[in-house]
Amino acid sequence: MSVPAPIASHSAPVGSTTPRSVRWEGAADGQLWLLDQTKLPSELLEFACPSAQAVWDAIRQLKVRGAPAIGIAAAYGVITGMQERLEASSELPSAAAQSLLNQVCDFLATSRPTAVNLFWALDRMRAAGTAACAGKLVQRSELLGQLLQTAQDIHAEDREMCHAIGRHGAELLRSAQGVLTHCNAGGLATAEYGTALAAIFAAQDAGHLLHVYVDETRPLLQGARLTAWELQQRGVPATLICDSMAAQVMREGRVQAVITGADRIAANGDSANKIGTYGLAVLAAAHGIPFYIAAPSSTFDLSLASGEGIPIEQRAPEEITEGLGRRTAPLGIDVYNPAFDVTPARLIHAIITEQGIISPVTTSNVLGQLQAAGKAPQGTS
Repeated sequence: MSVPAPIASHSAPVGSTTPRSVRWEGAADGQLWLLDQTKLPSELLEFACPSAQAVWDAIRQLKVRGAPAIGIAAAYGVITGMQERLEASSELPSAAAQSLLNQVCDFLATSRPTAVNLFWALDRMRAAGTAACAGKLVQRSELLGQLLQTAQDIHAEDREMCHAIGRHGAELLRSAQGVLTHCNAGGLATAEYGTALAAIFAAQDAGHLLHVYVDETRPLLQGARLTAWELQQRGVPATLICDSMAAQVMREGRVQAVITGADRIAANGDSANKIGTYGLAVLAAAHGIPFYIAAPSSTFDLSLASGEGIPIEQRAPEEITEGLGRRTAPLGIDVYNPAFDVTPARLIHAIITEQGIISPVTTSNVLGQLQAAGKAPQGTS
């Protein structure tokens, strides 16, 4: 599949809140715009994605990142992919339309392997498109309209979930003065507000101003480039540290809680997140500091009994050897570059979802909350 690169870009407006990472402009024949997160914090650049290939590239190249934002972008990517394939047709046979829909969804699913929100969103889009393909002839306008409505529902639901996560998470941070976080789990990674950062923003909105210690998050510096920037935008006091400084910061008593997001959570609560998260959980346990995961229910993968089955994305060695555009390692050196690690449930004090707080983190408690909210089939075990 080969199509032109994004056709347009422009500077995004700077305001008191984080600019939207994903934006759809227009009706069913409209266009997807993404904020290029690889340009932050030095440049706010929004670019158009006129094709499924452009969306795939944006996800793979981390121009859009964060599990919820990836899912939202992929949902809209299904529409752009169908727009280009249906361009010359006002209607077509149901089987042909279904085949095109499957091609687009299957292609977008290959962009990144770990964040389950990607596959969850594509499954919803596929189901919506399949329902629209039920007749003998499929009208282009009706199919695209149904796909757009579903993508907008996914987008709106994530926004609501993030605010609910924030409210629940802020309660857990009431007694904390300092909080440590890793990678980026704010508005840039979601529809709005974030997951881990949502708890901090909600605490701020309630008048409790926390001091946040931000891991730089090697090798791509999402903490330094994105989280530190988001906190500045919101006026939250923040201190940037190297990843290797976390133990010292904890030993000095500067933080009373650690909170991160997640990209996939198994049925028992084992949680995959940006590489380095597992180490933070071990350090937090050693210092008697509660470690929290904040994520929407769409991040749970109940098909996996434990984190042993979570696929870990391996990324290019150049992200380590030439991560800032300058070679920092000898040519020919072997590189191991997993993008994620898995934190065992036994190290997680609580998982914060839009439905509430899961603690202690056990399979029965995970399934109980998701079933009560209608997010898991009854009888799941």
